[in-house]
Order: sequence, then C-alpha cells, then structure tokens
Amino acid sequence: MADWAKKADDQEVSKLVVDQLNLKSDLVYTQKNKNNELKVNKLVDDCEPDVADPAETSLLTKILGKGLVNTKLSLDIQQKNPNSPLHSVKTFEALHLKGELLKGIYAMGFNTPSKIQETALPTLLADPPQNMIAQSQSGTGKTAAFVLAMLSRVNVNLNHPQVLCLSPTYELAIQTGEVAARMGQFCPDIKLRFAVRGEEVDRSKKIEEHILIGTPGKLLDWGLKFRLFDMKKIAVFVLDEADVMIATQGHHDQCIRIHKMLNPQCQMLFFSATYDKEVMDFARLIVTDPTIIRLMREEESLDNIKQYYVQCNNEDGKYTAIQNIYGCISIGQAIIFCHTRRTAAWLAAKMTSDGHSVAVLSGDLTVEQRLAVLDRFRSGLEKVLITTNVLSRGIDIEQVTIVVNFDLPVDVVGNADCETYLHRIGRTGRFGKSGIAINLITDEKSMKVCSDIEKHFKKVIEVLNTDSADDIEKIGN
Repeated sequence: MADWAKKADDQEVSKLVVDQLNLKSDLVYTQKNKNNELKVNKLVDDCEPDVADPAETSLLTKILGKGLVNTKLSLDIQQKNPNSPLHSVKTFEALHLKGELLKGIYAMGFNTPSKIQETALPTLLADPPQNMIAQSQSGTGKTAAFVLAMLSRVNVNLNHPQVLCLSPTYELAIQTGEVAARMGQFCPDIKLRFAVRGEEVDRSKKIEEHILIGTPGKLLDWGLKFRLFDMKKIAVFVLDEADVMIATQGHHDQCIRIHKMLNPQCQMLFFSATYDKEVMDFARLIVTDPTIIRLMREEESLDNIKQYYVQCNNEDGKYTAIQNIYGCISIGQAIIFCHTRRTAAWLAAKMTSDGHSVAVLSGDLTVEQRLAVLDRFRSGLEKVLITTNVLSRGIDIEQVTIVVNFDLPVDVVGNADCETYLHRIGRTGRFGKSGIAINLITDEKSMKVCSDIEKHFKKVIEVLNTDSADDIEKIGN
C-alpha cells in the first residue's frame, strides 16, 4: 500500500507553479521579457471556439476541490430492488466498518458523512450486495463513497482481483487511486494496482492484487487478451466518471465488453456527475435493478449579480471599455471570457502592456499548466484571468468580483448559449457576495444574443456607458 500511495502522491500537480513548468513549444502562452514587456510566444491561427475536454474538466475539478462541498440540496431516490436499504447514517461508526478503514477515513479529514454518503453507504455496504447508480456534482463525496465500498468488499485471504474500477483517463484513475491509498493506509493486507499506460505485467503470472483501478483498454488487455485474472471472480465493478466515459470515443464499447464478462452476481456501481438521458440509458445497460440516488442540481442564482451591457464599435472599443472600467472602480479580481484562444492571447498582450497583472487560461495548456495558472490566480499573484470556455464551469474563486464577457457565449449556430452564460457569470456572486457581470456588444447580432439571454433568465441587463466615469462609479457601489 505504501508504494501505491507514493506513486499516487507523485502525480500531485496542484502545487506546481508556472516557473516549474516545461511548457511545450506549440502552446499559446505569454511571458515577460527582460524589459517587462509581454511576449506572445505563439498565436493560434484558427479562430475556432475553445471547448474544454470533459475528462480534463473533471480532473481539474477533482484536484482543485479542497474538501467536501457543504450542500443543502435534496436527494432524489428511486428504489427498484426491494432488498435495498433506504435508511441513512449520520456517523461513519454506524456503518460498522473495520477499525482500520474507520481510522483511514478519519485520517483523511472526514468527520461525518456528506449527504450523498449518508444515503448511499448503507446500500453500498449492504449484504447481499446491491447495485447502484449515483449522480452528484464533484466535491460531494462520491469517490470516497465508492472507494470505501471497494475496500470493504475485499477478502484478503483470496489472492486474485476482486474489484475493478474504471476511469476514462490515466489521470482520473490516478486520482481515484490516491483516495484509495489514503483511505486504506492502515490496511496493509489490501493490495491495489494501477491498470494504466506504462504499467507492464509479467504475462507468465496471474495478477494477485485485490483491487485494479485503471482505464478500459488496459483492463481489457489484462483480463481478456492475456487472461491474467478471471473476470468471473470480480465481486465489485465500479464505473467512475461515466458521463466522461461515454463522451470518449471507444470507451463506451470497451465498458460493455468488460461488463459482459462479469459474473451476474457482481455488484455494479455507476457514478456520474451529470443527469443527461444518454448517461442514464448507458447506466441501465450496465446496472440491473439499481437503487438510483441523485443529488439534485444546484441552481445558480443571478439575484445577487448586477448585469450590464456596453455598446462598443469594435474589438478595440471593447478594450477601451475595459480600460475605462478599471480606471474608475476598485476591482478585486476579474475573469474575462473570450470565444477563441486567439482573442484571449491578443487581449492578454494588450492588458499586460498597459500594466495589468494578467493570467491566461485556454485549451492549449495541459491540466498541470492550468492548475499552475489557477493556483497563481487564486493566491492573488494575478488580478485578471483571461480565459475561454475551458473555465466556464465548476471553479469557484472567492475574490472574483467582476466577470466580463468580452465575447458573449453562443452555440454552434450562433444562438445564445444561456447555460454557458449562467455558468460564466456564476463565477462571481459566489459565497453570498454580490457580483458584477459586464457584456461587451459590437453589433446587432451580439445585441440579439444579449436580449435573448435577458428574456431567458427574466433578469434585466442594464446599459452601461463606459465613457462616463459617473456611470461606472455607480456600478461599483
């Protein structure tokens, strides 16, 4: 277990700083030269919208999560198996866990179960084993819940794999492994193994580790192609990040192939962060007679966010509007959303040349580099974060007081993308504080997008004259 924990710790990237990164030569990023002038190392030629990779977004959210989210949201529970217990627990002691596992839970800083845990764990740990589909946002304790179930089901007297946990990517598998290593740190007899790229096996020997955490392709090779363990002896099958899994080409079919090889009595556990019909349909292919537990979506409120729009002639006019706003009101930290990487890089160069402390985040950066940028921004080393849609969801930074839509969010045909707009401006007005959202408009098309957003949310977006210092000062009060 110690070796596993060390390997997982080696993957920790959230403490990186920009200066430690080995940036790739083809990235769009900015840096200051010896004359303190911003240099754009390379500008992407295309003007395609920058879209986040779902697996990378999930990984970012997991790593940036600092403990559980305290939520008052209600649970939607659907029971199909009459044997499934529906009682909840308020303490981990009530689960009658092995002492070593309980010690591991407390060592991780968990004192009482989260809402999803207190409802899911009695079913996850019940005898006979019960199947489950659980859906809730990142930070609510899903991973810890199913990892506890995985560790609890292991019979250390049997030297063969008993638990399979599938993740869509190497990095997400490592994150799950890190949780398992910490939670099981006082259970030295439980053996775990990564089934990810770079991990080689002796094909002349059977795999003896109890828990395999990895990606579908590698587990297919080990279990079906090389027959290094018996799929029929797997007691628990966990499909993690299922929403990401089905968005990744090839993983869908691989998961079904693995599922078909498992014993019908195998406990099937499905975990996802989304509520899409496609995800649920996929779950029902894998999980029979499940207890379904959903933590209801959090509705982000616009009530404490003042919304404005500014009429501008062109891109330079948009920049002038930003300059005027900064010249008149005190701003803690700001996030500026652009549609493309090219615009983000151009804007970063102009703002830095005018003396602003700017960070840039786009899809060109690796997950490690994005984490480094976010760490610097969250610690206040930069006051402005210029980004694309790779950051529209899930990242909360308490000091952000203003969000600027340099480009309004639109879908593939150019219509208003109201959901993305909600997530973007929801980066301010968090934690019960008031926030400001400013939308920059250049033509009739963007004005129509703004009007459609206003109608959708039934919230007035007021006009702001950024040529008037008095008008700007009013929004800061």
